[in-house]
Amino acid sequence: MEHGYVHVEKKGHGPAVVLLHGWGQNLYMMKFLQDHLQNQFTVFNLDLPGFGKSEEPLYCWSVDEYAQFLYCLLEEEGVKNPILIAHSFGARIAICYAARYPCKKLILTGAAGLLPKRGMTYYLKVSIYKLCKKLSINLTMGSEDYQKSSSVMRGVLVKAVNENLESLLPRIRCDTLLVWGEKDEQTPLWMGKRMEQLLPHASLIVFKKEGHFAYFYQSLRFQRIVDAFLEGEV
Repeated sequence: MEHGYVHVEKKGHGPAVVLLHGWGQNLYMMKFLQDHLQNQFTVFNLDLPGFGKSEEPLYCWSVDEYAQFLYCLLEEEGVKNPILIAHSFGARIAICYAARYPCKKLILTGAAGLLPKRGMTYYLKVSIYKLCKKLSINLTMGSEDYQKSSSVMRGVLVKAVNENLESLLPRIRCDTLLVWGEKDEQTPLWMGKRMEQLLPHASLIVFKKEGHFAYFYQSLRFQRIVDAFLEGEV
């Protein structure tokens, strides 16, 4: 799949582990895990296209196109059956990848991919925005992530947040670990519970009083859980 420069750090030796960060982040967010795992695994930590030092996609990719990109990248490295560890937006990619291609194990934390429960306020805002657009009234709306993004990455974000990956979950056959923050506001805990129901081989671990970045702020605890889940894979 054609793409621009992609910044990848490859460390260690052994079975392949791929780390996928969330929206607006870069490989730094997963570096602690790469450093921890590299003694037993070959760890690929990358800036996803459009983030960090990697170039943007040439057009507005869908999540599935990100998964295709990842498959091509790993093909070049001779990796056929990776372990994927992913957060938030990265988890969207991991879900698409694992539903389409062979995957040894999956660890998803604060995973995006299900449509949020939206009230009347949301739909009112959308209606106002569409009306203002028709009337050529300049109205700034959208999340902070949307406002900070380039036109290409805004398109990627809009595609991603409006795509429901729920139907893909039953197709994922590999063992899956879900790690969630109890107080996660971006991907609420009900999403983790729903994913646990739909994934054929999944377990959910909840970090009390933690939010969307539970894995990062509780990095030592997260590492121990990852070690236990990956035991026997070396």
